[in-house]
Amino acid sequence: MAGIVKKAGRFFQNAWIELKRVRWPNRRELTSYTVTVVLTVVFVSVFFALIDLGTSQVLELITE
Repeated sequence: MAGIVKKAGRFFQNAWIELKRVRWPNRRELTSYTVTVVLTVVFVSVFFALIDLGTSQVLELITE
C-alpha cells in the first residue's frame, strides 16, 4: 500500500513539473484558436445539416 502512495505522489509531482514547462497561449493566440474552433464547428454543423436535409428530400421523393 505504501508503494502505491509513493508512486501516486511521484506521479503528481512529475505532472506539476510538466505543467510548469507548458507554454501557455497569450490572449491573441487564445482568441485566434477559439475563433478557429467556433468557425469549424459552425461549418461542420451546417455541412451535416445540409447533408441531412438532402438525404431527407431524396428519401421523401423515393417513398412517395
